[in-house]
Amino acid sequence: STQSTWGIPSRPGPEMLQAVARPLVARANVALSGACIAASRCFSSVADDEGDFLQNTQVFFDRAMPFLKHHQPGTLDQIRRTNSVLCLNFPIRRDSGEVITIEAFRAQHSHHRQPCKGGIRYSIHVNLKEVEALAALMTYKTALVDVPFGGAKGGIKIDKSKFSEGELERITRRYAWELCKKGFIGPGLDVPAPDYGCGEKEMAWIMDTYSAFHPEEVNAAACVTGKPVSQNGIQGRTEATGYGAVAVLREQLNQKDDCAKMKLTPGLEGKRMIIQGLGNVGFYTGVIAQASGAKVTGIIEHNSAIYNDKGMDVASVRRYMDQNGTLAGFPDAQTVRENPMSVMERDCDVLVPAALETQITAANAPRLKCKIILEAANGPCTPRAAEILQQNGVRVLPDLLVNSGGVTVSYFEWLKNLQRVRFGRMSRNLEEKQFRALQSMVEEMSGKKMQQHISGAGELEIVRASLEDTMQSSFHAVRSKSNELGHIDFRTAAFVTVLDKIAKCYNTLGVFP
Repeated sequence: STQSTWGIPSRPGPEMLQAVARPLVARANVALSGACIAASRCFSSVADDEGDFLQNTQVFFDRAMPFLKHHQPGTLDQIRRTNSVLCLNFPIRRDSGEVITIEAFRAQHSHHRQPCKGGIRYSIHVNLKEVEALAALMTYKTALVDVPFGGAKGGIKIDKSKFSEGELERITRRYAWELCKKGFIGPGLDVPAPDYGCGEKEMAWIMDTYSAFHPEEVNAAACVTGKPVSQNGIQGRTEATGYGAVAVLREQLNQKDDCAKMKLTPGLEGKRMIIQGLGNVGFYTGVIAQASGAKVTGIIEHNSAIYNDKGMDVASVRRYMDQNGTLAGFPDAQTVRENPMSVMERDCDVLVPAALETQITAANAPRLKCKIILEAANGPCTPRAAEILQQNGVRVLPDLLVNSGGVTVSYFEWLKNLQRVRFGRMSRNLEEKQFRALQSMVEEMSGKKMQQHISGAGELEIVRASLEDTMQSSFHAVRSKSNELGHIDFRTAAFVTVLDKIAKCYNTLGVFP
């Protein structure tokens, strides 16, 4: 099979399919929905004086302001504000015949590029402020990776574990219909995607509902991303955020001068990693990092944690958690039931918060012993925690860079749907013929037979190569900005980079009327 630069086969063989099989990831998403999502909110509590998620996002925004004095304050204020908010209350009929009211949201943070783009959360804890904060982060992420979208986010306030699949389908389809009525969904307007508590099944329901109300829309499949491959989805989307996170980490560890300052050897080989949250993102980040030689020594969930300084097989841990509903008792590892979050404070090279926001606070930040924090979750560090980590010399690779792999591949899926052709379909055979002709020429000139079979690139290879290129170039843009501005922290450098891009976009658009 063809090897990618991550060390993962582009076309996985049986050994890798065992580790990263799609059914395993699907169960991972389901396991983190409903009640488990609610429980994961209990990973960490935030002090009242540290602000909520939206306030914290705006604090990070403000820290970039001193570097943006060449832009008008009014333009920056426009970027800060959420452009449009939709608050919904709609009825659904339960299987028992009872009618209940569902509360839901959709926020469109910025229209400097269109369509808007962002996932939908299914959680009993979702609220408007959280949705606005996530929509803002989507704006900044898309700008950082040069994806031409504005930011958006949605949420449905339910505990999925208390509803049947038929009820969930009715809730999802009614939510999609409400978005249709209000102009909050469409290939050129607003393109949702999966987030916590939902997956490709819900995206297929939304696409089908949108198509029913827009039968003349030839690009209807592009109204949503994260769909099943059988329903115009794209290969590589499920693991995209984890792949992107590891690509950023790999690139950071390839910078020898940075590694010397952090007292780390270059490369992923042998790096000790602790992961908080073993959902889709945490799972794939761990599996891919392991394939590149990293050791996952700790894994934390809401009700337990496990630790083994010699490392653990992430796929085996995931299977065990699926079967038992907990990490506790996993063989050949120390179980921590009381205060599982304390495992974050153990010695490691890389800490990966891959759960929800505000998990690293002023309370636990001083006790962290990691060299690098890879923010695979949205907003895992509070502003006060970020200051402490900066003072302690911890390199924080920020969320708007690290977890932008998902929206990058969603962009590829959107393009595929608009073009109505699979990537590689019109080029793979031609490339293979050209490679074989070149191979024959080399063999004839050298007199030696080449053993390796060369083939053209298919959809999965194109997606992974393009994703890696995007994450590498985005990392270097942030690192260069940090160096340019006096070695400021990477998060502020990322905010300066994206706010400058968005402000320039608004300035060239002008003000109407």
